[in-house]
Amino acid sequence: MSYDVTIFGIDITLKPVAFTIPIGNGWDIYWYGIIIAIGFLGALIYAYLNYKRFNLDIDRVLDVVLFTTPVAILCARAYYVIFDGVKLESFGEFFGFGDSSGFSGLAIYGGVIGAFVMGFIMCKIRKVNVLDMFDLAALGFLIGQGVGRWGNFVNQEAYGTFTGSDWWGMQSDVTVFEMGDGLVHPCFLYESLWCIMGFVLIHFLSKKRKFSGETTLMYGAWYGFGRTFIELLRTDSLMLGKIRVSCLLAALLFVACTVAIVAIRKKICESKVEYKNLFDEEVEEDVQAD
Repeated sequence: MSYDVTIFGIDITLKPVAFTIPIGNGWDIYWYGIIIAIGFLGALIYAYLNYKRFNLDIDRVLDVVLFTTPVAILCARAYYVIFDGVKLESFGEFFGFGDSSGFSGLAIYGGVIGAFVMGFIMCKIRKVNVLDMFDLAALGFLIGQGVGRWGNFVNQEAYGTFTGSDWWGMQSDVTVFEMGDGLVHPCFLYESLWCIMGFVLIHFLSKKRKFSGETTLMYGAWYGFGRTFIELLRTDSLMLGKIRVSCLLAALLFVACTVAIVAIRKKICESKVEYKNLFDEEVEEDVQAD
């Protein structure tokens, strides 16, 4: 299976399957999974290079990540299934068994929620400062999301409405079949670029963070603002009645994180307290013992 795609006047042929492993009837390896793995690897490399700046121990960071990642993936799948509105025929279908497209249908919000909840639990178990860990993870999320959205491009999903332009946008076999002739908004590209720009900006801002957790709030505000508008362009939004679920969550995330940053910074300025690493004494002693 392949897709003929035209994006910004450039013709491309996309094949969702990267290669097939000769096991049984053949085990297809999809570009979507490979791209997601590359984004995950990029986030891990960033964490390895910057963990000291966030007052963290790399061994404990890896413990948290290894236990949190599978939970985040399952939560991303569960979120999609809940709001997709399509009834599953079997339990195995949740994991994509029997589906020629493989394990597909993930929602980033479900993954982020699952990651933060499980991450919080693992931080407590491994005695890692939660807010410092979240700050480091937030930058990793931006890397993963920026890279991962290209998996949507290969699968020809997460696109938007017609652009009304003769040049700006993309068109493929999928978009023509589902929407008709015309260029549509490449929403995957918008979100990828937004996340990459956010990573660069917040990376530098994180070097002067005023309190632990500030980088996490910056991530929420930045991603929430961009996703609010990008979601309005999409044609495949998960719905709750007539409400675009991701659009509503993005707007609430932006407002909540922005208000929190302003309020906490104001409190710090009024109290004239200089920033110091909020590294639990108990955790610090435990790390030194390692």
